[in-house]
Order: sequence, then C-alpha cells, then structure tokens
Amino acid sequence: MEVMIRQRMGMEQAHYAGELVDGAYMLKLFGDVATELLIRHDGDEGLFRAYDAVEFLAPVFAGDYIEAVGEITRVGTTSRQMRFEARKVIRLAGDRDQPSRAEVLDEPIVVCRASGTCVVPAENQRQH
Repeated sequence: MEVMIRQRMGMEQAHYAGELVDGAYMLKLFGDVATELLIRHDGDEGLFRAYDAVEFLAPVFAGDYIEAVGEITRVGTTSRQMRFEARKVIRLAGDRDQPSRAEVLDEPIVVCRASGTCVVPAENQRQH
C-alpha cells in the first residue's frame, strides 16, 4: 500500500534566501505519510523511531507543489520499515512581469528520498 499527500510550499515554509524551503520540511511531510500508513495498517499512529537514510536531491522553493509518497517495506512484530520519496510536481515559472505564473512538470523532480523505522506497540495494533 502506498500513501501520497500533496502540499503547496508557502512563504511560511521558506527559511533561506531566495525563498528556499528548509529540507527538514520534507521530513515533516514524510512523518505525516508515515502516520497515515500506520493508521491504515495498524489502527494506531505509532511513533517514528529513526531515519536510516536521508538524501536531499534538489532545492524546493515557496510556490512549489510537493508530492510526498511512502510505503511500508517490512513488517516486524512492532516495527514497520518504510521508504519515502518527495517529488516536485509544479513549480513557479514567473518573472517580474508575471510573478504568479507556474508550470506543471512533465516529469516530477525527486527532491528527497528517505527510509526509516516506526514502532507500534503490540497492545495498540489492530488485529488483522
């Protein structure tokens, strides 16, 4: 099962010069995806234990639309290993004359990849 959320990056996420969004915001999106995966799988939000790997691959700017996807790759007794990817699907394409102009990307740009482990205590798991 794969879960996807899409969000527009606003000025409130822009942290650096040039309206660059903090890479840690992608991890927040992955946390939201992980929560939904756990609820769907176990009926409980669980807890994010650790990231095994995180790769920031391309910049994200205010105005970009990011699609964050994730899936459970392995199920243990209480642990759930997951894989995540964030993709830029729309970006601003404006200039001084048309600052609100945007474009839908033919090919999404992968901006971040990560993998990690979440834990759902046995007593909180929905019985399958």
